[in-house]
Amino acid sequence: MATNLNLTNMEACHKMSRREILQKVRSEEKRFGFEPEIVAKTAQMKARIYEVAISYHGRTYADGKKTTWRDDVHALWCILRYNFS
Repeated sequence: MATNLNLTNMEACHKMSRREILQKVRSEEKRFGFEPEIVAKTAQMKARIYEVAISYHGRTYADGKKTTWRDDVHALWCILRYNFS
């Protein structure tokens, strides 16, 4: 919504890009802010972004999932920070 892209799952952790694009992006985030930052900065460069279907079965907390609500809040903060600043 903030990038005007139609992405269904930005946080799936599968990213692929041409080297020329990634060399222009200066990443500041670590952890869960990385995906919103990279998507926002790539979209601002007017690079084409495609979403490709993957087979993905997310882990549950019983399986060792390590995210908490704080990670969601941080990702939302990154979306706002990198798209509207």
